[in-house]
Amino acid sequence: MNRALFLDRDGVVNIEINYLYKIEDFEFVEGIFELCKKYQDRGYIIVIVTNQSGIARGYYSKEDFNYLTLWMIKEFAKHKIDIKKVYYCPHHPEISGACSCRKPEPGMFLEAQKEFDIDLKNSILVGDKESDIEAAFAAGVGETYLFDENRVHCESKATKIVSKLEEI
Repeated sequence: MNRALFLDRDGVVNIEINYLYKIEDFEFVEGIFELCKKYQDRGYIIVIVTNQSGIARGYYSKEDFNYLTLWMIKEFAKHKIDIKKVYYCPHHPEISGACSCRKPEPGMFLEAQKEFDIDLKNSILVGDKESDIEAAFAAGVGETYLFDENRVHCESKATKIVSKLEEI
């Protein structure tokens, strides 16, 4: 079985910008390449799990999202980091109805587990919202980090709250 480092995208991989879909607006979070390299070198596969309600809202298309995603994966590859897959939820409960993939639901984690034979108990999630932590918890991910640069969160179900990715 594989261990995975699960990453939320917006706010963990890149600086949070609402409904980001343009390459020119994409800025990597400081330390993301080093974090991924460290865990990849330890034998973890890297998987991104991201809610993308901007698709359901009509702010951008699946094609726009896929274009940005391919560019992002190539940027990771330049740092010798293999992103195994990017799972995304294009839904929003008020627009497209309830689904099993939108965090805090565990659907994306469970799909990755099946596809890549992931040992969730020995895997890690880094998220920036409590819904990320709840989804990982529901899926059985063993270790969770709430990335909070501004130390806004006082409480979390996360294993640890960190203000820098290098703390993970």
